Amino acid sequence: MGIFTDMIDLAGENVGGVALAASDEFFAPKENLLKPGRGIFIPEKFTENGKWMDGWETRRKRIAGNDWAIIRLGMAGIIHGLDIDTNHFLGNYPQFASVDACDFPSGPDVTFSPEQVKWVEILKKSPLEGGKRNMFELAETKGRFTHLRLNIYPDGGVARLRVHGEVVPDLNALRQSKDPVDLASVRLGSKVVASNDDFFGKKHNAILPNSPVNMGDGWETKRKRRDSYDALMQDPDWLIIKFGAPGQVSRIMLDTTYFRGNFPDTVQIDGCTFKSESGRIPIQKSVAWKPILNRVKLQGGKLNIFEQEVMQAGPVNYVRVQIFPDGGINRIRLIGTLA
Repeated sequence: MGIFTDMIDLAGENVGGVALAASDEFFAPKENLLKPGRGIFIPEKFTENGKWMDGWETRRKRIAGNDWAIIRLGMAGIIHGLDIDTNHFLGNYPQFASVDACDFPSGPDVTFSPEQVKWVEILKKSPLEGGKRNMFELAETKGRFTHLRLNIYPDGGVARLRVHGEVVPDLNALRQSKDPVDLASVRLGSKVVASNDDFFGKKHNAILPNSPVNMGDGWETKRKRRDSYDALMQDPDWLIIKFGAPGQVSRIMLDTTYFRGNFPDTVQIDGCTFKSESGRIPIQKSVAWKPILNRVKLQGGKLNIFEQEVMQAGPVNYVRVQIFPDGGINRIRLIGTLA
């Protein structure tokens, strides 16, 4: 499994990805490609067209050619890897797949016409296996893409499509608007670059743009055990967010909606300006962290909002969130202005 799988999925429906069109979806709709999870199988479930499948499945082709589906990415960006998952498709998966991409303007008045765009092949026709995640690392892809075309040969079913990469936002437009933004959001190209623990809930969940849907949709650490209560409460778990662009935080929103018996007791947030070289991240003790939010109590099952408590730390490009002693947060929103 490639290292790219630790990157954000640019296409997931939870970040706004949409399946726009498909050559055929007789057995199962194209929208399933972007749903969370790997898909389920219910042996006794059928539809009027045949077996119900949790994925995108076309009919058996009786003419020349191949099937395809077009995806509008939820977030435009640079693609580093693809996960073409054929989970539960064993006697009906495609023999091969290829993927094309393009960069197409977005907006309410723009109509996407696939025949009018210039497609770039980012994955050549490659063999697939049934019932597994088919992983393809794309070392040579360059440029920012907004849409994908998944081609399957000649027909069959794919459970999920994951498009892992780096978000590339239009920062110039955001700066010109001067409106407050969520500096930590993946939509701005921000990313969680380090965490000491994300045993129950992955660290990347904390900065997703959509509202959380359950307790599994958040960042959650394992239960910590120490010799004494005092030692426990002085030993925080933490994550570090790298902003897509430097900014000054003025409002903090910590969502613990689905964490009611396992939310952190207190939280502290600091920022720094750090020049990253060769992939280095600011986890050394020598880094000059500046307080943004001094240690405060959290409440579970609600949106915790801090505004008057926020300190003027100036523009920063990294933020460290410490939770005492452990627990879970669904979303971390750091509202502010771009530098």
